[in-house]
Parts: sequence; structure tokens; C-alpha cells
Amino acid sequence: MPAPVPRQRAIPAAEGGQGPVAAPNESAQESPENRTAAPEAAAPPAAATAATATTTPAQLTLLLIENDPGGTPIVPDLLDQAGRPIRIRTARNLTEAERLLTDDVHCILLDLALPAPGRADDGDELAVLRHVLELAPRHAVLALTGADDTERGAEAVRVGAQDYLVRDELDGRLLSRAIRYAVERKRSDSAERRLAEGRLRAQENRRLERGLLPTPLLDGSPLRFAARYRPGRSRALLGGDFYDVVRTPDGTVHAMIGDVCGHGPDEAALGVELRIAWRALTLAGLCGDQLLGTLQQVLEHERPDDEIFATLCTVDIAPDGRRAGLCLAGHPSPLLARPGMPARLLPYDNNGPALGLLPGARWPRMQVELGAEWSLMLYTDGLIEGRVGDIGERLGQDGMVEMIRRRLAEGLSGEELLRTAVNEVRDLNGGELTDDVAVLLLDRTR
Repeated sequence: MPAPVPRQRAIPAAEGGQGPVAAPNESAQESPENRTAAPEAAAPPAAATAATATTTPAQLTLLLIENDPGGTPIVPDLLDQAGRPIRIRTARNLTEAERLLTDDVHCILLDLALPAPGRADDGDELAVLRHVLELAPRHAVLALTGADDTERGAEAVRVGAQDYLVRDELDGRLLSRAIRYAVERKRSDSAERRLAEGRLRAQENRRLERGLLPTPLLDGSPLRFAARYRPGRSRALLGGDFYDVVRTPDGTVHAMIGDVCGHGPDEAALGVELRIAWRALTLAGLCGDQLLGTLQQVLEHERPDDEIFATLCTVDIAPDGRRAGLCLAGHPSPLLARPGMPARLLPYDNNGPALGLLPGARWPRMQVELGAEWSLMLYTDGLIEGRVGDIGERLGQDGMVEMIRRRLAEGLSGEELLRTAVNEVRDLNGGELTDDVAVLLLDRTR
């Protein structure tokens, strides 16, 4: 996970330039009340103060960790980019530093000659730096070294410090600039790391969601398969709609499409569970009312609350491909198209309730004659609930049937038919559809 962004606390008057300010060489043992005061400026008008607060960056705070802070030539007029004094906190060891390391500290100036507590003498010259980087992963760190030890300073930067400074060359202007640079570089590095981690998570989510989409099992079947899927959630690959197609050993092709109410990741996960359960039950030999009753039990056990339900349409096509059994659980009826005949919706008369609504419900299985050559389209309500232009009416099933008839007359079929239909529905809606859309097409040709 990305490192959380430090939360900036309110700056007390003693640190905000309206009260006592820490002297550059104050020790950690001194209380804030005893810190030497900087001259107070006349209070600006309230309007000017408000304007400054909205445009001026937060005043910088430096934590100096050195066993002899008074020996470091830090000038009292250490200024930030806005010309304000940089607040200084000092600690003589890492124990004191840990107590002073609060969220409003922006940068740490660390003497590399300090010993690292709790570490054996293993010859690691940067042990103290490694300890501080573990202690303060969100803070910018400047390494302080001697003139004859610049190689260790360069190595400190490779280990994780933002820069290193030579003690004998230190002055107020150089240190002020180094602090500002280190803080901005740390912010940039943190932002870049969070962006990279976000991209990695997005890639992992896409791979996961692709793996959750079904792979049709149609080996040995003469039927052609096509599908189109468009989730309603922004930047998602998987929604609450689900579908699947499998061929059982007796040659029967079973197809299913469903819709879990809602559009979030929980609904998407439940849809995947129902799809996997449907495939397992179908391959185990269940169909019709027995299969849907078992799926309802799965839904009731897996849903996050009792208000969640799912609609479902199942079709089992006989091995000869001329007839099929149809079960509807609160779901729109499929569309059947045959050569020389207008596309039409299959009967909806024996539709049962959606899964999860009525305990002990039944779902009649209807027998449907398909013929020798046909196309059967199963879809979710996202395809028919989009708006039509400025009038704001729903496309509806009648509008969808007319659209498919027109596209079939143009000679479209398979993937091209589904892609064109979904794009047309989106265009009629005047933009992206808010609901998930899934469309499945099975074709039988001579």
C-alpha cells in the first residue's frame, strides 16, 4: 500500500511566528515555554491573514539529530522560500528524535557519526541512517558528514537520503536551499511511488477481473458463440452482470445470463459466485427448477444483506440444435432471429421470480422450437434501459428488437452485431450507460 500522506497539524502560536520560536541550538530537554523568542511583527489585518493562509505553503520544520547540536554552524536566520524562519528542533540521540518526530516535521538533518541504538557493531557505517529511514519513511532526510567522509555521504543518498551536506561547508543559505530541495524531492518521490503503486494495483485488478470472466466450454459443438460486456462502474472490467456457456457430455449446450441488483464490487463478486455455481451445477447434471432453486440457496448464503436479489435466464439447447428449454427468473426474455422471419422475443408467460425474493419459489421450464438455422441473443436490462435522445424515454425491449432487426438486415452477425448494438444503445443514451450491460449470442447455421 502507498505510504499515507502526513497529516499537517495546526501550528501553535509558539511555532507560527506569533510567540516564542525555537532557537537553532535548543536541546530536546528544553520546554517550549523556555525557548527564545523571535521579534513579534505587528498583526496583519484579518483579510490579509486569510489570503496568506490560502496561498502560502506551510512553514518548514527541521529536526536536527546530532550529539552536539551547538557545534554545528547553523545560522539563526535560516529561512524558507517564503522568507519565514525555518523552525528547528534538536535531538542529541535517536531516542529523543523519535519523541520529537511529529507529523509537522518536514525534514531531518542527521549526523552520520551517531551510533544506531540496538544494532550490533557489524561494520555498517550507515546503520544510523537505515534506522532513521525505518523510523521516518515519510520524511525527507539530509545526511551530515565531515569533509573527509564525502564517500559515505554519497552512499547515504544511494541508501535513501535526499542529499548529503559537509559540515565545514554548511551555512544558512546552503542549508535552507538543501532543506527545501529535500522536502520537494521527497514529495515528488512519494507522489511518483503512489502513482506507480496505483498503476500496479489497477493492473492486478484488471488481471483478476479478466480471470473472473468466463471461458465458454463449447468443444465439439457446431454453435458459434459471441459476447459483449460493459460494466457500469467507471474504470472497472467486471460488474454485477454475469454469463456463461457450457456443453455437457450428452451434447446439450447450456447458456446463462444474469444480473445482480446494484453496480458495486460486492455485486460483481456475487455475480462471479453465482456464475461459478451455475457451471458446477450444470456440469453435475442439474437444470431447470432444481438448478435455480439451488442457486437461490447460494445467493441467500452469500449476499451481504437480505435486500440483494438476482435475475437469471437459462437456456438448454438440445444436441440436435432445433429446440431448447427456457427458464426465466425475473429476467428479460431472449431474442430469437431466424432467416426470412423478423426477430422476436421468446415467450415470457411462465416467468418466475428473481432469485432471492421468495423462499421456496418455482421456475417453470418452457419448451421452445428454434428451427434449423437461428440466432439466439440473451442480454441484461442494461441494454434496454438506456435513454433515447432528448425525449428521455427508455429504449425498452421493443426499441431493442427493432434495432436488432435493422442490424440483421444490414448483414451484421456475431461479434460485429453485438458491438454495433451496444455502441448504438450508448449513442442513443447520449453517453456512457450507467448500468452494466452483458449480451450473449449463439448462432446455428447449416
